[in-house]
Amino acid sequence: MAEPPHEQPSANVLEDLESRPDGLSSEEASRRRAEYGENDIVRGGGRSAVDIFVAQFDSVLIWVLVVAAFLSIWAGHTVDAVLIAVIVVANGVFGFVQDYQAEQSLESLRDLAAPTATVRRDGESQTVDATELVPGDVVVLRGGDVVPADGRLLEATDLEVDEAALTGESVPVSKSSEPVEPDAPLAERSSMVYKGTNVTRGKGIAVVTGTGMETAVGDIARELAVTEETETPLQGELDRLGRTLGIGVLALSALVAPLLILRGTDAIQAALTAVSLAVAAIPEGLPAVVTLTLALGVRRMSDENALVRRLPAVEALGAVDVICTDKTGTLTEGQMTVSRCWVHDAVLEFDGEAAERSEAPDGGSPTDDAESIDDGTAGAATAETDADSLSDREELLLRIGALCNDSTLEEGDPTEQALLEAADRKGLDREALRDENPRTGEVPFSSERKWMGTVHGDVGYVKGAPEVVVDNCERILTADGPVALTDERRERIETRVREFGDDALRVLAMAYLEEPDSPEALADGLTFVGLSGMIDPPRTEVADAIAATNRAGIDVKMVTGDNVRTAGAIAGTLGLGTAVLEGQAIESMDDSELRERVEAVDVFARTSPEHKVRILRALQERGHDVAMTGDGVNDAPALKNADVGVAMGIRGTDVARQASDVVLLDDNYATIERAVERGRTIFDNVWKFVAYLLSANVAEVALVFLASLFGYLILPAVQLLWINLLTDGLPALALGADPNSGDVMERPPRDPEQGIISRRMLTLIGGAGAVSTAVMLGLMFVALEGAATVTPYAMTMVFTGFVFLEFEKLYVIRWLRGTPILSNRWLAAAVAASIALQLAVLYTPLNRYFGTVPLGVADWGIIAAVLAVCLPAYVGIAAVVRRT
Repeated sequence: MAEPPHEQPSANVLEDLESRPDGLSSEEASRRRAEYGENDIVRGGGRSAVDIFVAQFDSVLIWVLVVAAFLSIWAGHTVDAVLIAVIVVANGVFGFVQDYQAEQSLESLRDLAAPTATVRRDGESQTVDATELVPGDVVVLRGGDVVPADGRLLEATDLEVDEAALTGESVPVSKSSEPVEPDAPLAERSSMVYKGTNVTRGKGIAVVTGTGMETAVGDIARELAVTEETETPLQGELDRLGRTLGIGVLALSALVAPLLILRGTDAIQAALTAVSLAVAAIPEGLPAVVTLTLALGVRRMSDENALVRRLPAVEALGAVDVICTDKTGTLTEGQMTVSRCWVHDAVLEFDGEAAERSEAPDGGSPTDDAESIDDGTAGAATAETDADSLSDREELLLRIGALCNDSTLEEGDPTEQALLEAADRKGLDREALRDENPRTGEVPFSSERKWMGTVHGDVGYVKGAPEVVVDNCERILTADGPVALTDERRERIETRVREFGDDALRVLAMAYLEEPDSPEALADGLTFVGLSGMIDPPRTEVADAIAATNRAGIDVKMVTGDNVRTAGAIAGTLGLGTAVLEGQAIESMDDSELRERVEAVDVFARTSPEHKVRILRALQERGHDVAMTGDGVNDAPALKNADVGVAMGIRGTDVARQASDVVLLDDNYATIERAVERGRTIFDNVWKFVAYLLSANVAEVALVFLASLFGYLILPAVQLLWINLLTDGLPALALGADPNSGDVMERPPRDPEQGIISRRMLTLIGGAGAVSTAVMLGLMFVALEGAATVTPYAMTMVFTGFVFLEFEKLYVIRWLRGTPILSNRWLAAAVAASIALQLAVLYTPLNRYFGTVPLGVADWGIIAAVLAVCLPAYVGIAAVVRRT
């Protein structure tokens, strides 16, 4: 097709497609189906279950552990090898279950297809499977239909289509067969209908212009298929740690074995010691502790209405510094609500379940209609406004909205549903109204006419666009009755309409005609009653949640398909900022220009799915970690490209949910704030046990290495592995249950480039490791009492002293991160259990396997002195780290 169909006259589109208003022949449809294929969303880019499972082991740290397991077997440490193998397999299975579900996005897109379609073939209307449609087919659309393919409208009668899932537009869009501007964004292409959207009212006839993957939904499916999963900061950090450990272990083994041989140690024993030391240097429990901590975070977040679909995303939330959020259904309620009504010189405000009236700010003095409603609660706005407390004009305005209406509260046009809900809130009995005022005639709404009218006995009611309804009016209803609609009064109405529009309200005018001869008589001679202003209102808790995320150093940007005025007004209400950039402007920018502009923009309006992905990439290229929230099909590519994709669980489409990392079960933006807090807490806990494990392992390696220079093998392999079991085991796992420090949402987001192994952690590991090594070497020489070889007593003292030093250091590390000392009963129990196990290898027959001897009271006094010496040193190092 030479030009896009939305900008061409419908006749030209038919000609380009070699079709006719009465459709294709069956033979031609069959030929085209062979050429274009089925009208379906095809699979592409998916991974098999085997691929997903194998990918779970694509981590450097996992491979280091696998090598360590084989070395343990070679060295005769079967138990340690089994433990490592269990950890590796368990991590793989858990990750597989999580990631397998993430590959179901395309399946949800397939479900959007309409099962059947009414098509004109061989000059007749017939029902066919929607997958059989081809370009050039002419389809018939009616209220309640799912649009089966992209198409150019040939005819449209009162046709409105709900495109929220595709464009983010919060209300159904009126459609027309007239061409639109070439550069009109997808949300404003009123001459087009799109596959997977819903017809809410009216009738239309369209020629199919695109099927299957050549539709707007197909473009999204194609983009999802080629989008790669983003690596979270923690995943990248663990990979870097794995590489570092792998290189370090090789270097350590290559150094220690020759050194021991030179010192006279048997070659086999030297090799076994080098291997044991290498295995001890690896924190075998780290993947398990990370996984279990993340899993615990997932459970807690689920209790807080945030369902995590991909484990690493829990921690990634803590690094987010920009949230790009959709508007409709995310920041707003997702349904139209009457928020303000106006009758001549009086405003009726709808505020939650209460309302109040105020004088129009036109310089007039208050009238009886401007008095506040007294609901019997001494001024507290807590109850519904009774119909009895409404003025006659206000009740008439609501009556017209309820009767001149084709919808119900359960289904229909969102604007009409808002009018019904307003009548309910003000105490009008809709069912009684309709029973007492049966409809005897009507003029249906049309996009050309822009108004709807109904006749109820001897009165007719009209609602529609203010500019049209006012033109059809001759009088206006005031507190003193109907009076002439003068130019001054028309100007007053127009001013009020502009004010409503400035507040992003969708405005409808209401009027009536007494004793109409026929429904057609409702076209003029009307009496104007008033205006109803509707909006998809912001959620009440969102403004506070946005303020809280801002205090946490997180920038919030609205990215919506809605129009500039509505998006800007909602953003202003929520305190998001006023800098707005429209989709057409984004279209004209190259990537470098967008990168320059993206930081300063608060609201992106009239955006397409491609725009959303470009915005995300521009922010990411500027070094930001970006979370994207959304609920529509149009949000899916951006959700999958984001560092953390957050979908809505109630209003969200299956496509959005499957493309996301986190699903908000209550569709509440405020839940994101709690999820970010949980993510930061989890990072704190990961930081604590990584620092704890690595500082212990560094001290172990340094102690054994330095002792070997003096000819002593002070910690044999079995004791090294036992220390790892005690430190990498229950205490490290219990750290994952630590509560937050209380100030996690007052800190700026962490820099993901620094990662966990930052300068602060290296300072802690090096400082604490040096203290432990120096003190343990001193204890070794004291216990040896000049002996030329290691004695069981010296070995036991160093072994036991090292274990207790690690538990002391554990609580200092928690203090460093601001965690209350006695806030984790699981950790206290874990430390107590580990101490009991250590005592068991001293005072039970197990000591023969560990080469230890029982210690006396004096020996425990020496160990207590060691702990007393180390404590202030650890605290001093932690204080230095805290200030950096």
